[in-house]
Amino acid sequence: MSATAADLLAHAAAGDDARAFVLLAELSEALAVSLDLRRTLPFALQRIADYMEAEAASLFLLDEDAGVLECKVCIGPVDLRGLRLASDQGIVGRSLTDKSVIIVADAEQDPRVYKRVDERTGFITRSLVCVPLTTAKGTLGVLELINKRNGDPFDAIDAGILRLLAAPTAMAISNARLANELVEQQRLKREFDLARRLQKLLLPKRRRAGFPLLAVNLPAHEISGDFYDYFDLPDGRIGFVIGDVAGKGLDAALLMTRAASLLRWAGKDGLPPGAWLRRANEELCQTTHGGRFVCAAVGYYTRTSGEVVMAGAGFPPALLYQTGLCTEYRSDGPPLGIVVGQEFHEVRLRLGDGALYFFSDGATDVRKGDGRLGQDGMRALIERYAGAAPEARLRMMVSELRQLRLVDDTTLLLLEETHARPPVVLLQQSFPAEAERLRGMRAELRRVLDSAGVPADLRDRLVLAVDEACCNIIRHAYAGGSGDIVLSLHRDGDVLEFELRDDAPGVDPERVTPRDLAECRAGGLGVNFIDALMDGWRLQPRAGGVGNVLRMWKRCPAAEETA
Repeated sequence: MSATAADLLAHAAAGDDARAFVLLAELSEALAVSLDLRRTLPFALQRIADYMEAEAASLFLLDEDAGVLECKVCIGPVDLRGLRLASDQGIVGRSLTDKSVIIVADAEQDPRVYKRVDERTGFITRSLVCVPLTTAKGTLGVLELINKRNGDPFDAIDAGILRLLAAPTAMAISNARLANELVEQQRLKREFDLARRLQKLLLPKRRRAGFPLLAVNLPAHEISGDFYDYFDLPDGRIGFVIGDVAGKGLDAALLMTRAASLLRWAGKDGLPPGAWLRRANEELCQTTHGGRFVCAAVGYYTRTSGEVVMAGAGFPPALLYQTGLCTEYRSDGPPLGIVVGQEFHEVRLRLGDGALYFFSDGATDVRKGDGRLGQDGMRALIERYAGAAPEARLRMMVSELRQLRLVDDTTLLLLEETHARPPVVLLQQSFPAEAERLRGMRAELRRVLDSAGVPADLRDRLVLAVDEACCNIIRHAYAGGSGDIVLSLHRDGDVLEFELRDDAPGVDPERVTPRDLAECRAGGLGVNFIDALMDGWRLQPRAGGVGNVLRMWKRCPAAEETA
C-alpha cells in the first residue's frame, strides 16, 4: 500500500523529515544542470541512500533492444554494476513490468526476491523497496533500496518519499538521453553532409557540348548508393562506368565511394571490360563484408569507329534505341564482391546513330500506380522522348520519373553521338513587366505557336501557362517594382522550350511549389497549372543574386511528323 500525497506532506512537515523536500530540491537542481549522468547519478543515489538510511542502493536501466535491466549505478558493500536481469525477473523486474512501487518487508520469506546475488556475495537482503523510473515516454528503469540501517523494514512512507526522489532522477535520465540523441543526430548529419559532398566530388564534371556521354543521379534519400563516371584514355577511347551499391545509409555510401574509385582506377589502365570487372571483383571480395556487393556496367567507346565494348556485373540490361527499335544487352556476370574468380562476358556493338541507355534498378523500381515501371516502362519512356536532343531528352525523362514515386537511388547514363542540330529560335520578345502588356505577348505567342503547327487546344493552354508565369513574375518577383521580362521560345527536336528572364530580386526556388489543392482559398493556382501542363519546369536565380530564369518544356512533335 502506497502513501498518499497528504500522508507524505504531513509526515514531511513533522520534525526532521522536512529534509526530504530539501533533498528533493537539491537533487532536482543538481540533475537539471548536468547532462553527465556518470557523475550526477552516483551523487544522487548516494544522497538518496544516506537520507533513507539504506545499506545499499542500485539503479537499473532498461535496455529495450535486449529486453533486460542492467545495473548502471550501485551504492553499498557489493558492487552490482553490470548485473543484467530479465525485464520480469525478481522484484526489480516486477516493478518495471507492473510500473508499480513494491515493498518487501521480509525478503527471506518472499519468493519473488532474486536471491542469487546474496548466494554469490554473502550479502543478506532483509528488506527492500523498488520504485519505477517513469516519464511521459515510458518506464526507463527501476530505483532500488536495500536494508534500513536500523534493521527496520521499509514501509509505505519510505516508498512514498522514494517516489518523490525518483521523479527528478527519471527526468534527468530522459533529458540526457534526448540530448545524446540530438548530439548523435548532429554527428550523423555532419557525416552525411561530408559523404554527400564527397560523392559529388567523385562524379565527373559535365563536358563541353558535343561530348557523347550524359548522366544524371537522383538520390532517393540524403546520399546515394549509385554512381557513374567517364574518362578519356590516351588512345582516344572514352571509358564509362555506372554502378549501384547494395543497401542504403552511410555504410553503402562509403562502399560506393570506394567502388567508384576502384573502378575508375582499374578502367584507366585500359583493361578489356571483362578483365576490368575481374580486377575490381577480386579487390572487393577481399575487403567487402556483411553481404555488401556492387552491381556495375563498364565499357569503352571509340568515336572514330563508333564501336562500344562493354561488360556487366549484375546490372540491369542496357538498351540500344536505333531507328525505332530497342535492343536489350544483358549483364551475364554476377555482382562484384561476392565470389572470387568470376568471369565477365564482353559485348561489342556499333553505336551508329543510335542511343545506348544504362540505368540502375531504381529506374525500373519506380512506383507507377500499384506496380513498378519495369523494363517495359523504361522502353516506353525512351521511345516517348526519342525525338528530343540528348540533353533535353534526359532532362524530360528525369522529370517524368520524378513525378512518379522513387523508392531507390536512380541513375541514368546515355551514350550517343551528338550531331550539330542547334535549337530553332521561334520567338524572342522583351516587354515591360506590366499587366496591360500581357495582352500583346499572348497574341504574339499564339501566332508563333500557330506557325509552328501546335494544335489549337494545346496552343491555348501553353499561352495560358506562360501568361500565368508572367503574372507571377509581376506580382511576386517585381512586387510593384519596375523592370522587363524577356520571353524566348525554342524548338529542340520534338520539344518546345519556353524561357522567361527578369531582373527582379532573386527568388528562392524551394518556395515556388504547387499549392495544396485541399486549401479552400481563391487564386494561387498558376504553379499547379504549369506543373500539370508542362513536361517539366525549373526556376533558377541568375548569377549575382539579381534576376531569375524560369524554363518550361513541353513535348510537341513537329508539324511534318504529325501529318
